[in-house]
Amino acid sequence: MDKFFKISERGSNVRTEIIAGLTTFFAMAYIVITNPNQIVSFNTAGDLGKIWNAVYVASILAAVIGTLLMALYAKMPFAQACGMGLNSFFFVSFILPALVSGGDVIKGYHAGLVIILVSGFVFLIFSITGLRSKVAKALPDCLKKSISAGIGLFIAFIGFQNVGIIQTNQYTLVQFVDIHGALENGTFKAVALPALLALLGLIVIAVLEKFKVKGSVLISIGAITVLYYLANWTLPTFNIGQVGQTFKDFAEIGITGVFQPSAWKDAFTGELIGGVFSAILLIVTFCLVDMFDTIGTLYGTAAQANMIDENGDPIDVDKCMTCDSVATVAGAVCGTSTCTTFVESAAGVGAGGRTGLTSLVTAICFALCLFLSPLASIVPACATAPALIYVGVLMLKGFAKVDMSDVRSAVPAFLALVMMPLTYSISNGIGIGAIAYTIITLCTGKYTKKDIPITIISILFILKFIFVTM
Repeated sequence: MDKFFKISERGSNVRTEIIAGLTTFFAMAYIVITNPNQIVSFNTAGDLGKIWNAVYVASILAAVIGTLLMALYAKMPFAQACGMGLNSFFFVSFILPALVSGGDVIKGYHAGLVIILVSGFVFLIFSITGLRSKVAKALPDCLKKSISAGIGLFIAFIGFQNVGIIQTNQYTLVQFVDIHGALENGTFKAVALPALLALLGLIVIAVLEKFKVKGSVLISIGAITVLYYLANWTLPTFNIGQVGQTFKDFAEIGITGVFQPSAWKDAFTGELIGGVFSAILLIVTFCLVDMFDTIGTLYGTAAQANMIDENGDPIDVDKCMTCDSVATVAGAVCGTSTCTTFVESAAGVGAGGRTGLTSLVTAICFALCLFLSPLASIVPACATAPALIYVGVLMLKGFAKVDMSDVRSAVPAFLALVMMPLTYSISNGIGIGAIAYTIITLCTGKYTKKDIPITIISILFILKFIFVTM
């Protein structure tokens, strides 16, 4: 095992890798429930309920396949699952039109799977030929260095939101959790308590890390989980009675979707999507977003783990992107939206994960969810949010390497940093930073032949921003 995964070579050990794998799983376990919720917009009535069940199983299978590939082929500590944002875009593009028009939502679902499948094959071709890694390496140095920090802010923001530390506000958009208001209206346990427990969990991690206690993140998750149920004076409950129906719907409408001729007709000629041009635009959009989400995650987490080469690129980046591509194809065949390398992988890396053994443990945990699905929801968000926030702290150090004395580096890096959390998209952050870099380089007379790839990337993002709402 040590030789296969290169555990000692990368300065790790089996115990650390197992803890890191568990940490990654608990940090991203929410996707098991969240992905089907996003694809049907939390509506589980009628046919949408069938889609929910099919997507639930497909999501887990896609995560298992993609993460196993990362473990056994790329041998990297990264996990894969259905991308957030892309699942919502799937709903808006394929499910919602059928709902609005009173059409068949299952037909819309199947047409969407065809689009995902085609985009997955495009990913795969790009990966096998090395074009995806060339695109990644074409990013200017300032963006490479800011990606890690931007992702850090992004996942910390996700952690703050997941547990209600940051709340919506009609005047300022966001605000700190309203503890006073929760006490006055009797919602302290539901609203303020999880936020406070999450902040406590972050402090626990920080203190344990200061004393160099191994497994600090996992210890925090366990401790806050126990405190959560004690504070609410309740026991975790779950119901496995619906597991059989879930598998039935998956077999009937999930894994069979892309094999139906009508699905291909609806995807490219039907009224559900709007014809060939709309289909091509959707394929390009899914390709673009997935490509740069994955690139961003790989660069960010690899930098944090010090698993980058002399050029600042992740080691085995081609293999990682191939895993991502195959996972998307497998996910579409199973019946779910685009599968991508998950930013929460940084939680496992932060816990010490350096090899594919971390991913193997995460994949096994996901596989267990197929039959023990309700168990994934036992760990509350307030227990996993501190892991995301702490990793955000660790990843911010990458921004210190940006040359802030040169505006050609400083402004694009800053935009990439802040736009990831503010637009809730790694891809958008990279795109806006790339556009800024290209324009500034052109206007300052610094443009050279090596800037042509980043210019092409910028143009693609400009077209995406103009023609696609996401």
